[in-house]
Amino acid sequence: MAYVATYAEQAPPREEIEARSGLALLEFGANWCGHCQGAQPAIAAAMLAYPDLAHIKIEDGPGRRLGRTYRVKLWPTLIFLRGGQEVERLVRPTAEADVAAALRRLPAG
Repeated sequence: MAYVATYAEQAPPREEIEARSGLALLEFGANWCGHCQGAQPAIAAAMLAYPDLAHIKIEDGPGRRLGRTYRVKLWPTLIFLRGGQEVERLVRPTAEADVAAALRRLPAG
């Protein structure tokens, strides 16, 4: 799975995310959010080097429970997962280098 362009309206249950094996990028935001739109080129470019990385892109906002369980306060928030567990987080990234550095720090496998 590669870069996903739009935020999904339906979030998977947290239990499903935590049950995942391998590496994943969980991204919270909204399609209409200016900060989210501004970060997309950096996220997409950094992810080019990781075509097999699962990108789970979830719309967040009032009444959206999943973002609250991850204590998301600002958009976009990128949560890097290994085996369903958070290993790193970036909030409002603006540079490809920042996203790429976080991806490089992901523990293998």
